[in-house]
This record gives sequence, C-alpha cells and structure tokens, in this order.
Amino acid sequence: MKQVIIGIHGLGNKPPKFVLEQWWKDSMNEGLAEAECLKTLPVFEMVYWADILYDKPLDRWTNDEDSPYYLDEPYQKTQQHTEVEPHPIRQKVTRFISDKLSDIFLNEDKSLNYNFITDSILKNHFPDLDAYYSETASENNEISVHVRDQIRDRLVQAIQKYEGCEIMILAHSMGSIITYDVLNILVPEINIDTLITMGSPLGLPIVIGKIAAEQKKKLNGLPVLASPPGLSSKWYNLADITDHVALHHKLADDFLYNGKGIHPIDILVNNTYEVNGVKNPHKSFGYLQAPEFVGILSDFIVEPIPSRRKRVWVKVKSLVGKLKSQQEKLNEQFKNKMN
Repeated sequence: MKQVIIGIHGLGNKPPKFVLEQWWKDSMNEGLAEAECLKTLPVFEMVYWADILYDKPLDRWTNDEDSPYYLDEPYQKTQQHTEVEPHPIRQKVTRFISDKLSDIFLNEDKSLNYNFITDSILKNHFPDLDAYYSETASENNEISVHVRDQIRDRLVQAIQKYEGCEIMILAHSMGSIITYDVLNILVPEINIDTLITMGSPLGLPIVIGKIAAEQKKKLNGLPVLASPPGLSSKWYNLADITDHVALHHKLADDFLYNGKGIHPIDILVNNTYEVNGVKNPHKSFGYLQAPEFVGILSDFIVEPIPSRRKRVWVKVKSLVGKLKSQQEKLNEQFKNKMN
C-alpha cells in the first residue's frame, strides 16, 4: 500500500508553502540521518493555511527585524540529545496549574465557564485560534465563509486525495486542533494509520470546552473527547515539558479510546531547536528531529518492494561480484604456483 505523510502547521504566520514544506522534509531527513537510518521518506504534503489569515508570508530574505514579515526562526539542524530530563518538579507544577484551570473553567459536561475571560485570552494571546473559533464569517467571493471552514477544508482535501493510502498525519500546535476536528466531524470514515501531535494545546481547558461544544452540537450528543474513529494504528502525542503551548501534555487523561482501541500515547521529548543561542521548545523543526519522533517515523516507513527489473539487476550484480571474487582467487592461486 502506498504510504503518505500529511503535515499541518501551527500558530502564526509562516514562510511560503514550498519553503515550509521543504524545511519539514529537511528536518525529518536530518533526524533519520542522525539516527543512521537509511530509509527514504514517502510522499509528503504540507497542508498550508497561514495564507487564509495573513496577507503575505514571512520573507526569509529580509534583514529588517522590524518588518512584520521578518523570519526570525528559519530551519536549522539542531544538536540532538537522546536523554530526556524528567523535570519532576516542573511536571507536578504544570499538572497542578492545568488541573486548577480545568476546575475553574470547565464544568463536568466540559462546557466552559466564564466565556468572557476565555474569549479575551484567545483574542489577546492567540489571534489565530480566536479567528478559528469566531462565529463571524468572512466574505470570500461574496460568499460568507467561516475561517475555520476554510482551514479545515484544506486538510479534508489532502486526506481525501490520499484515501486508500497508508496515511500518517503530523500535526503541530494549532494544527493538532484542526486535525482533531476534521477527523472527528468531517471525515470520520476515512482510515488514518498514524496520528502524531506535537506541542499540542488539545489538553487546555479553553480548547476542550470549544471542542465539546461543537461535538455536542454536530455529533448529536455522542461521547465527546474520544480519539478520532478513523484512527487504526497509533496516536502519539509528543511534548517538551518546557513547551508553554503544551502545558497540559498528557492527552491520555482527556481523550477516550476509539472503537479500535486507539487513544493518545504521551511521550516527553527534548525539543532542542534554537537559533542565535535562543531556544524555542515549541518549534516544529525541533520536534521533527527528536529521536523519539524519528523512531516512530522509521517504524512507519516500509520500503517498497523492488520491481522485477530491479530484483533481476540486483541478482546479476551479485552473480558478477561472486564471479569476480572467484576469478581473483584463481588468479591468486595461479600466481602462488608460478612463484
């Protein structure tokens, strides 16, 4: 079966699609090379949606740091550290904060309390997410279209394009929210082999409340916060303990098993991305080069069976090699006799 990897980016403006897509591929290939894995990436397609919210992409050639299009975090190979520090105290603190936020903002049925506060947080700190959840529609060719519908449609098209293939989805940051919504509401019937969420805010109370509200409305009261029904193999959730977006990094506590017995497998990683000495443990490139991710990727990739022509050619090369070896031995024996 043909294998395909679909990537979907997260919050904020991005460089042009072809650049970001190549940088994601470079990150994965660097990770495979670091692990001395000789496997080749299958087809990779980036679901790009930054252009829906931003008028122009980031410019990797501008040196003007005051420009809104200045790219301050380009792709960079990062030095990998295989050992992940447990940070036990930090884990307890973040867990405590996350639990208290859930107690304050979530009711037992996952509905949100204090909507005016949560909406203000989104508007002031997460404008992309605020636009995604906004009930105000934008005008697109004189047709009223919600931003979230435009964004989701990009992912739906990519999934439908590769229906019938063995699909792995890589969802970073806000991309994990978009992916979860699409797999649950829009294409629940399409089989997805593996889902990898990275630096995901899916466990935050604000996000849980928004998801629950839409699912109760659109799924006729079916159980909320379950793993997408189309997931058939694994859901891995990768998080760096210092990643502020993935404050609640244990998604297995919040998302139930789907009908196929799949639910999140939480894995702490060390996201070592940095540029000019400044670290960003939320950056996608760092997650894509982490040894834990590379191991999952390597296990997913199945090298295609060589064509008959290639198999014959390999056998011929092997036979020629053996004949050469035998000839060399005979030549050596002949020389020894002559001496």
